[in-house]
Amino acid sequence: MSLQQIYRTSLSLLTDLYQLTMAYGYWKEGIAEREAVFHLYFRKAPFKGGYTIAAGLENAVEYLQQLRFTEEDLAYLGGLRNGKQGPLFEQGFLDYLRDLRFTCDVDAIPEGSVVFPSEPLIRVRGPLLQAQLVETTLLTIINFQTLVATKAARIKEAAKGDQVIEFGMRRAQGIDGALSATRAAYVGGINATSNVLAGKLYDIPVKGTHAHSWVQAFENEQAAFEAYGQAFPQDSVFLVDTYNTLEGVRHAINVAKKLAPTGFRLNGIRLDSGDLTYLSIEARKLLDEAGMTYTNIVASNDLNESIVNSLKQEGAKVNVWGIGTQLVTAYDQPALGGVYKLAALQQENGNWTYNLKLSEQLEKTSNPGIQQVRRFYDEQGYIADMIFNEAEPLPEKILIVNPLDITQRKAIPAGTAYKDLLQPVLSRGELIQELPDLKTIRQHRETEIDKLHESIKRLLNPHSYPAGLEAGFQQAKTDLVLAIREKGEPAIK
Repeated sequence: MSLQQIYRTSLSLLTDLYQLTMAYGYWKEGIAEREAVFHLYFRKAPFKGGYTIAAGLENAVEYLQQLRFTEEDLAYLGGLRNGKQGPLFEQGFLDYLRDLRFTCDVDAIPEGSVVFPSEPLIRVRGPLLQAQLVETTLLTIINFQTLVATKAARIKEAAKGDQVIEFGMRRAQGIDGALSATRAAYVGGINATSNVLAGKLYDIPVKGTHAHSWVQAFENEQAAFEAYGQAFPQDSVFLVDTYNTLEGVRHAINVAKKLAPTGFRLNGIRLDSGDLTYLSIEARKLLDEAGMTYTNIVASNDLNESIVNSLKQEGAKVNVWGIGTQLVTAYDQPALGGVYKLAALQQENGNWTYNLKLSEQLEKTSNPGIQQVRRFYDEQGYIADMIFNEAEPLPEKILIVNPLDITQRKAIPAGTAYKDLLQPVLSRGELIQELPDLKTIRQHRETEIDKLHESIKRLLNPHSYPAGLEAGFQQAKTDLVLAIREKGEPAIK
């Protein structure tokens, strides 16, 4: 299901105005077609975690392939006014946009991969105007889905193999927030969702129970459970805490026994309030005593990975977790903070100028060059990641440097196995490899997580995975920074 099928409208104006004003400026300056390289990356792993899960690539690629300015789009842009109430954009530029098609090369780290700060998730190489124009939309897709996929992976890790169901649609940031969050949560490892439209669009299993209003709509709790059980004899999960939780469990058991001759089987009960450890332990005793060892105990109520982890440590008997607000809103860190930076620009003479953004904050100084990420591994799993400039030769001896602390270094023995993470996806705007379906992406994420050391997966104070710049690349970056600080701007070669 493509973005255009969902929204049924052009998404070319889904951008910040300054992308269009810069595009106009490039066109006016005559440099719109000059080749450029941009990288999309993030600076810090979210949730103070040790890893991040890349997500959103499929939607990003769909957007790029469908980039078109319709007559309605152009009419709207033609109606924008400058400070003197004249047209903001001249007609020649609008005519240029009418014929615009995305013809850049795009390389990307596959969805579901574990990734780390400063590593380019996407590299866009092609005409400067095009590569610039897509910045905002790529960021809004990749930032949010990567954030939620990471949150889901952390929750799934905390659940230790239990089922996790995404219940967050009603608390999501609007319709798109709900759909994107469900997709990303599935990439991150959740087993099912309550979001029916997302289930249809993305082929994600859908599951649900009933609300307290169902119980309130009947004369008493037992009548409510009986009616629901008759409607769904194989799929009933009774919400038992409308009035008194443990009494609700007893009522659920009574109804299950009453309906048993009809083939009814109580799939589960849901706890949505109170002391979940105590209530789940007591509920498990009651269910087991009734011979219902097969009945699941589902817990909800504003859960996150820390609460799930705590409940597991306390001995809670929950085996299905319904996670809503904290997951789909990435509640404790609602933005990834990913950025999209120009790193190389080809000059008229054909030479490349490497570009970077300086900052008083070291972590905000971007990396120059045409970047690639190389991941080293052995039979135990992943060892280290190295960012390097593809346009420059690598030395025989590999040394990885932490750009935030150059005293932290890791040497890689010769002959160590590796793979380069940025893989070609689009060539001159055309898809050159079939993108995997969501189930394949989920399996990839599971494999990726398994290749990380347990210390990196810790929810609190995780160990830092070795990821940094190749030493020669780090030195070249330092030399460029010093040259810029001395001269005020980079020299064009």
